[in-house]
Amino acid sequence: MVGKTTGVPLVSCLVLLGLGLASARADWPEFRGPAGDGHVTAPGIDQPAGLPLHWSETNNIQWKTEIPFRGWSTPVEMDGQVWLTTATPEGQDFHALCVDTETGRILLNEKLFHCGQPEPLGNSVNAYATPSAAIEKGRVYIHFGSYGTACLDTGSHKILWQRQDLPCRHYRGPASSVILFENLLILSMDGVDVQYLVALDKKTGQTIWKTNRSVAWNDEDVPGQMARDGDLRKAHSTPLIVTVAGQPMMLTAGAKAAYAYDPRTGREIWRVRYNAWSAAPAPVYREGLAFLITGFGGKTELLAVRVNGQGDVTDTHVAWRTDKMVSKTASPVLVGDLLYMVSDDGAVTCLESETGRQVWRERLGGNYAASPIYGDGRIYFCSQQGKTTVLKPGRTFESLATNTLASGFMASPAVAGKSLLLRTRTHLYRIGSPAKA
Repeated sequence: MVGKTTGVPLVSCLVLLGLGLASARADWPEFRGPAGDGHVTAPGIDQPAGLPLHWSETNNIQWKTEIPFRGWSTPVEMDGQVWLTTATPEGQDFHALCVDTETGRILLNEKLFHCGQPEPLGNSVNAYATPSAAIEKGRVYIHFGSYGTACLDTGSHKILWQRQDLPCRHYRGPASSVILFENLLILSMDGVDVQYLVALDKKTGQTIWKTNRSVAWNDEDVPGQMARDGDLRKAHSTPLIVTVAGQPMMLTAGAKAAYAYDPRTGREIWRVRYNAWSAAPAPVYREGLAFLITGFGGKTELLAVRVNGQGDVTDTHVAWRTDKMVSKTASPVLVGDLLYMVSDDGAVTCLESETGRQVWRERLGGNYAASPIYGDGRIYFCSQQGKTTVLKPGRTFESLATNTLASGFMASPAVAGKSLLLRTRTHLYRIGSPAKA
């Protein structure tokens, strides 16, 4: 099945980085971009100027491609290819799509996995193709939770390896995206029945390490069916890897606790306990503080945790916390010393990252599941109703533009060069400002 494409193609560009020897860089390699934090560029890399500010269905659309079936995964982009996933609405067939960055033409629509009896989602928020892929030179890694994980060659589109033996009853559908680190592909599997992280060898797909979550829901905590066979054990968050004292540290939110791990070995470094579940937002990090959102429960909290602890640091390393208009779905974004988050019902809050003090709060209107991104001095917030609000970061609220597309957003924005890649419920758009004369 090939989507319908409209618009005028523009020539895409490959970005080369000089790191001793020049090497190709993915413009958007994973769910939250080059550094996993929602920023368009990684630290130390010049940020491209010229991201679009204004668009509509008839303005600044470079191309628009209909995407078959249903999926909320964020596109990833490298070397003129955009990769994303989709699945039949009933969750029986799981597809990988490759789209030409320049033209929007679908180059590949490959069914990777089939499930005869998928578990019903039981909600209208998730889809069977929500986890985002990850891409690097020559390879793309596709993930559908326990329904299957695969590695494809981006040149030949050949399947290099597959795994369908990683158990997890997601209950509401898979959502956590994969991340790449050194020679590893790291997956989060937080389900009703089991909760663990697993690292696979990128070349072979073989398991390198597997670590079970150390804090689990017990029947004594919440008696009855809900604890044994419901939402209370699940999580949907995607990990973030940062550098602390010269060493890598992986931050991740699970059910009932957030954790730090050594991503090379899976060893748990510290944990913070809380009484919440279904954590979805990805962590962010700045200058020794990890910012983690707990999920649903008695109250949803944003925790600022000092990362220099060991073991259970619940009572010793939480620098500050807030439960005021905290996002339950969209991930926060940090710009300088200010943290921005949008609640599910459209309230944007700006906080001082060091103290947690509120700087301002404003309502954008609408509902939000997509995570905001920061680039070219702007923050982009995309609503489920199809509106994108562009804000200027700072200590006063300043809206730069509002733009609307025909269908709403569940997937988060991505970037290709100076263009935005926006996936709505029905289409993938490439949006760019017109060239200056």
